[in-house]
Amino acid sequence: MRRLFPVTDQTATPDAPPAERGEREWSLEELAAAYAYPAPGESGTGGWLRANMVSTLDGAAQHDNRSQPISSPADMRIFGTLRALADVIVVGAETVRQEEYRPARARAEFAETRQAAGQGPAPAIAVVSASLDLDFSLPLYTAPLVPTVVLTGAAAPADRVAAAEKAGARVVRAGDGAGVDPARAVRALGELGHRRLLTEGGPRLLGQFVAAGVLDELCLALAPMLTAGDAQRIAGGPSVEVPRRFRLASLLEEDGFLFGSYRRV
Repeated sequence: MRRLFPVTDQTATPDAPPAERGEREWSLEELAAAYAYPAPGESGTGGWLRANMVSTLDGAAQHDNRSQPISSPADMRIFGTLRALADVIVVGAETVRQEEYRPARARAEFAETRQAAGQGPAPAIAVVSASLDLDFSLPLYTAPLVPTVVLTGAAAPADRVAAAEKAGARVVRAGDGAGVDPARAVRALGELGHRRLLTEGGPRLLGQFVAAGVLDELCLALAPMLTAGDAQRIAGGPSVEVPRRFRLASLLEEDGFLFGSYRRV
Protein backbone atom coordinates (compact mmCIF):
# COMPACT_ATOMS: atom_id res chain seq x y z
CA MET A 1 0.00 0.00 0.00
CA ARG A 2 1.23 3.50 -0.77
CA ARG A 3 -0.31 6.95 -0.55
CA LEU A 4 -0.56 8.90 -3.80
CA PHE A 5 -2.55 11.84 -2.43
CA PRO A 6 -2.09 13.97 -0.42
CA VAL A 7 1.58 13.79 -1.35
CA THR A 8 3.70 13.31 1.76
CA ASP A 9 7.06 12.45 0.19
CA GLN A 10 8.23 14.24 -2.93
CA THR A 11 11.66 12.55 -2.95
CA ALA A 12 10.81 9.04 -4.12
CA THR A 13 10.91 8.59 -7.90
CA PRO A 14 8.47 6.27 -9.73
CA ASP A 15 11.28 3.78 -10.53
CA ALA A 16 12.62 3.69 -6.97
CA PRO A 17 12.50 0.39 -5.03
CA PRO A 18 9.06 -0.45 -3.58
CA ALA A 19 10.14 0.30 0.00
CA GLU A 20 11.27 3.79 -1.00
CA ARG A 21 7.96 4.43 -2.73
CA GLY A 22 6.09 3.46 0.45
CA GLU A 23 4.88 0.15 -0.96
CA ARG A 24 4.27 -2.06 2.06
CA GLU A 25 1.28 -3.57 3.80
CA TRP A 26 -0.22 -0.98 6.09
CA SER A 27 -1.16 -1.89 9.63
CA LEU A 28 -4.81 -1.76 10.66
CA GLU A 29 -3.95 1.24 12.84
CA GLU A 30 -2.62 3.11 9.79
CA LEU A 31 -5.71 2.25 7.75
CA ALA A 32 -7.96 3.35 10.62
CA ALA A 33 -6.13 6.67 10.80
CA ALA A 34 -6.37 7.15 7.04
CA TYR A 35 -10.14 6.54 7.08
CA ALA A 36 -11.02 8.22 10.37
CA TYR A 37 -14.42 9.87 10.46
CA PRO A 38 -14.47 13.65 10.88
CA ALA A 39 -14.73 14.86 14.47
CA PRO A 40 -18.34 15.60 15.54
CA GLY A 41 -17.78 19.35 15.22
CA GLU A 42 -16.46 18.92 11.67
CA SER A 43 -19.32 16.79 10.36
CA GLY A 44 -22.13 19.28 10.89
CA THR A 45 -25.19 18.78 13.04
CA GLY A 46 -26.09 15.35 11.71
CA GLY A 47 -24.24 12.10 11.16
CA TRP A 48 -21.62 11.43 8.51
CA LEU A 49 -22.77 9.10 5.73
CA ARG A 50 -19.95 7.29 3.96
CA ALA A 51 -20.32 4.81 1.11
CA ASN A 52 -17.86 2.06 0.26
CA MET A 53 -18.04 0.61 -3.25
CA VAL A 54 -15.84 -1.16 -5.78
CA SER A 55 -15.90 -0.68 -9.55
CA THR A 56 -14.04 -2.07 -12.54
CA LEU A 57 -12.37 0.18 -15.10
CA ASP A 58 -15.45 -0.10 -17.31
CA GLY A 59 -17.85 0.79 -14.52
CA ALA A 60 -19.14 -2.59 -13.33
CA ALA A 61 -19.98 -2.74 -9.63
CA GLN A 62 -20.54 -6.49 -9.70
CA HIS A 63 -19.68 -9.66 -11.58
CA ASP A 64 -22.20 -12.50 -11.54
CA ASN A 65 -24.29 -10.33 -9.19
CA ARG A 66 -21.56 -10.18 -6.53
CA SER A 67 -18.82 -7.70 -5.70
CA GLN A 68 -16.30 -10.29 -4.46
CA PRO A 69 -14.94 -11.27 -7.93
CA ILE A 70 -13.75 -7.70 -8.53
CA SER A 71 -12.27 -7.21 -5.07
CA SER A 72 -8.73 -7.79 -3.75
CA PRO A 73 -6.99 -8.51 -0.41
CA ALA A 74 -6.26 -4.80 0.06
CA ASP A 75 -9.87 -3.95 -0.73
CA MET A 76 -11.03 -6.44 1.89
CA ARG A 77 -8.67 -4.97 4.51
CA ILE A 78 -10.13 -1.53 3.85
CA PHE A 79 -13.64 -3.02 3.81
CA GLY A 80 -13.06 -4.49 7.28
CA THR A 81 -11.51 -1.27 8.58
CA LEU A 82 -14.41 0.87 7.39
CA ARG A 83 -16.84 -1.51 9.07
CA ALA A 84 -14.87 -1.43 12.30
CA LEU A 85 -14.99 2.39 12.38
CA ALA A 86 -18.75 2.66 11.79
CA ASP A 87 -21.63 2.86 14.23
CA VAL A 88 -24.01 1.32 11.72
CA ILE A 89 -23.80 -0.31 8.27
CA VAL A 90 -26.73 0.62 6.02
CA VAL A 91 -27.57 -1.83 3.25
CA GLY A 92 -30.41 -2.47 0.82
CA ALA A 93 -32.57 -5.56 1.03
CA GLU A 94 -31.48 -6.90 -2.36
CA THR A 95 -27.81 -6.67 -1.40
CA VAL A 96 -28.58 -8.48 1.87
CA ARG A 97 -30.02 -11.34 -0.16
CA GLN A 98 -27.36 -11.44 -2.89
CA GLU A 99 -24.34 -11.08 -0.60
CA GLU A 100 -25.79 -13.33 2.13
CA TYR A 101 -25.26 -10.75 4.87
CA ARG A 102 -24.46 -11.86 8.38
CA PRO A 103 -24.18 -9.79 11.59
CA ALA A 104 -21.08 -7.64 11.93
CA ARG A 105 -18.58 -9.29 14.25
CA ALA A 106 -16.48 -7.85 17.04
CA ARG A 107 -12.81 -7.60 16.11
CA ALA A 108 -10.30 -7.67 18.94
CA GLU A 109 -7.82 -5.52 17.03
CA PHE A 110 -10.34 -2.65 16.96
CA ALA A 111 -11.73 -3.10 20.48
CA GLU A 112 -9.73 -0.25 22.04
CA THR A 113 -10.47 2.10 19.14
CA ARG A 114 -14.20 1.48 19.40
CA GLN A 115 -14.19 1.78 23.18
CA ALA A 116 -12.32 5.09 23.01
CA ALA A 117 -14.91 6.37 20.53
CA GLY A 118 -17.78 5.35 22.82
CA GLN A 119 -18.90 2.60 20.46
CA GLY A 120 -20.17 -0.90 21.18
CA PRO A 121 -18.26 -4.06 20.29
CA ALA A 122 -19.52 -4.12 16.69
CA PRO A 123 -21.54 -1.92 14.33
CA ALA A 124 -25.23 -2.51 13.89
CA ILE A 125 -26.63 -3.51 10.50
CA ALA A 126 -29.52 -1.41 9.17
CA VAL A 127 -31.50 -3.03 6.35
CA VAL A 128 -33.58 -0.77 4.09
CA SER A 129 -36.72 -2.50 2.83
CA ALA A 130 -40.16 -1.23 1.82
CA SER A 131 -41.84 -4.65 1.53
CA LEU A 132 -39.95 -6.37 4.38
CA ASP A 133 -39.62 -9.40 2.10
CA LEU A 134 -36.77 -10.67 4.23
CA ASP A 135 -35.94 -13.99 5.88
CA PHE A 136 -36.19 -13.10 9.56
CA SER A 137 -35.02 -16.57 10.62
CA LEU A 138 -31.44 -15.72 9.56
CA PRO A 139 -28.69 -14.91 12.12
CA LEU A 140 -28.63 -11.32 10.85
CA TYR A 141 -31.90 -10.81 12.72
CA THR A 142 -31.90 -13.50 15.39
CA ALA A 143 -28.28 -13.50 16.63
CA PRO A 144 -26.44 -10.18 16.12
CA LEU A 145 -24.17 -8.67 18.76
CA VAL A 146 -26.12 -5.44 18.28
CA PRO A 147 -29.82 -5.62 17.30
CA THR A 148 -30.34 -5.23 13.57
CA VAL A 149 -32.33 -2.18 12.50
CA VAL A 150 -34.93 -2.51 9.74
CA LEU A 151 -35.75 0.79 8.02
CA THR A 152 -39.10 0.82 6.26
CA GLY A 153 -42.07 3.05 5.45
CA ALA A 154 -45.27 3.79 7.32
CA ALA A 155 -47.23 1.53 4.95
CA ALA A 156 -45.10 -1.56 5.59
CA PRO A 157 -47.19 -4.75 5.97
CA ALA A 158 -48.13 -5.15 9.63
CA ASP A 159 -47.50 -8.90 9.62
CA ARG A 160 -43.97 -8.41 8.30
CA VAL A 161 -43.28 -5.72 10.90
CA ALA A 162 -44.43 -8.14 13.59
CA ALA A 163 -42.22 -10.90 12.16
CA ALA A 164 -39.19 -8.60 12.19
CA GLU A 165 -39.79 -7.54 15.78
CA LYS A 166 -40.41 -11.12 16.89
CA ALA A 167 -37.02 -12.09 15.44
CA GLY A 168 -35.36 -9.37 17.51
CA ALA A 169 -34.95 -6.61 14.93
CA ARG A 170 -35.72 -2.98 15.68
CA VAL A 171 -38.16 -1.62 13.09
CA VAL A 172 -37.87 2.09 12.33
CA ARG A 173 -40.33 3.83 10.02
CA ALA A 174 -38.51 6.41 7.90
CA GLY A 175 -41.06 7.20 5.22
CA ASP A 176 -44.70 8.26 4.94
CA GLY A 177 -45.68 5.69 2.31
CA ALA A 178 -44.32 2.30 1.30
CA GLY A 179 -40.77 3.48 0.67
CA VAL A 180 -37.96 4.87 2.81
CA ASP A 181 -36.96 8.53 2.59
CA PRO A 182 -33.13 8.66 2.55
CA ALA A 183 -32.84 11.88 4.55
CA ARG A 184 -35.28 10.63 7.18
CA ALA A 185 -33.38 7.35 7.38
CA VAL A 186 -30.14 9.19 8.15
CA ARG A 187 -31.88 11.33 10.78
CA ALA A 188 -33.58 8.31 12.34
CA LEU A 189 -30.29 6.46 12.67
CA GLY A 190 -28.73 9.55 14.22
CA GLU A 191 -31.53 9.65 16.79
CA LEU A 192 -30.57 6.08 17.72
CA GLY A 193 -27.03 7.30 18.39
CA HIS A 194 -25.57 6.17 15.06
CA ARG A 195 -23.57 9.17 13.76
CA ARG A 196 -20.85 7.30 11.87
CA LEU A 197 -22.81 5.74 9.01
CA LEU A 198 -21.45 3.40 6.35
CA THR A 199 -23.42 2.15 3.38
CA GLU A 200 -22.24 -0.75 1.24
CA GLY A 201 -25.01 -0.47 -1.32
CA GLY A 202 -26.44 -1.77 -3.35
CA PRO A 203 -26.41 0.56 -6.33
CA ARG A 204 -30.10 1.42 -6.01
CA LEU A 205 -29.74 2.47 -2.38
CA LEU A 206 -26.59 4.48 -3.09
CA GLY A 207 -28.38 6.22 -5.95
CA GLN A 208 -31.16 7.22 -3.56
CA PHE A 209 -28.67 8.68 -1.10
CA VAL A 210 -26.96 10.61 -3.91
CA ALA A 211 -30.25 11.95 -5.28
CA ALA A 212 -31.32 13.06 -1.79
CA GLY A 213 -28.04 14.93 -1.30
CA VAL A 214 -27.20 13.18 1.98
CA LEU A 215 -24.03 11.32 0.96
CA ASP A 216 -20.99 12.94 2.60
CA GLU A 217 -18.19 10.68 1.38
CA LEU A 218 -17.54 8.00 -1.21
CA CYS A 219 -14.77 5.46 -0.67
CA LEU A 220 -14.25 3.94 -4.10
CA ALA A 221 -11.98 1.02 -4.96
CA LEU A 222 -11.12 1.07 -8.67
CA ALA A 223 -10.23 -2.45 -9.78
CA PRO A 224 -7.80 -2.85 -12.73
CA MET A 225 -10.28 -5.16 -14.48
CA LEU A 226 -12.61 -5.11 -17.45
CA THR A 227 -15.82 -7.15 -17.45
CA ALA A 228 -18.02 -5.77 -20.28
CA GLY A 229 -21.59 -7.07 -20.01
CA ASP A 230 -24.48 -5.18 -18.43
CA ALA A 231 -23.52 -5.17 -14.75
CA GLN A 232 -24.84 -2.36 -12.58
CA ARG A 233 -22.83 0.78 -11.87
CA ILE A 234 -22.09 1.70 -8.25
CA ALA A 235 -25.16 3.98 -8.17
CA GLY A 236 -28.48 3.45 -9.93
CA GLY A 237 -31.90 5.02 -10.18
CA PRO A 238 -32.92 8.34 -11.75
CA SER A 239 -30.17 10.83 -12.53
CA VAL A 240 -29.80 14.02 -10.52
CA GLU A 241 -30.62 17.33 -12.16
CA VAL A 242 -27.12 18.70 -11.54
CA PRO A 243 -24.15 16.37 -10.96
CA ARG A 244 -23.03 16.28 -7.32
CA ARG A 245 -19.49 17.60 -6.95
CA PHE A 246 -17.04 15.81 -4.64
CA ARG A 247 -13.38 16.54 -3.92
CA LEU A 248 -10.54 14.06 -3.68
CA ALA A 249 -9.52 13.70 -0.02
CA SER A 250 -7.06 10.81 -0.32
CA LEU A 251 -5.80 8.24 -2.81
CA LEU A 252 -4.05 4.97 -1.98
CA GLU A 253 -2.71 2.24 -4.28
CA GLU A 254 -1.87 -1.43 -3.95
CA ASP A 255 -1.39 -4.08 -6.62
CA GLY A 256 -2.90 -1.82 -9.27
CA PHE A 257 -6.07 -1.11 -7.26
CA LEU A 258 -6.77 2.56 -6.51
CA PHE A 259 -8.56 3.45 -3.29
CA GLY A 260 -10.00 6.94 -3.40
CA SER A 261 -11.84 8.87 -0.73
CA TYR A 262 -14.03 11.67 -2.09
CA ARG A 263 -15.88 14.13 0.14
CA ARG A 264 -18.78 16.39 -0.70
CA VAL A 265 -17.81 19.94 -1.61
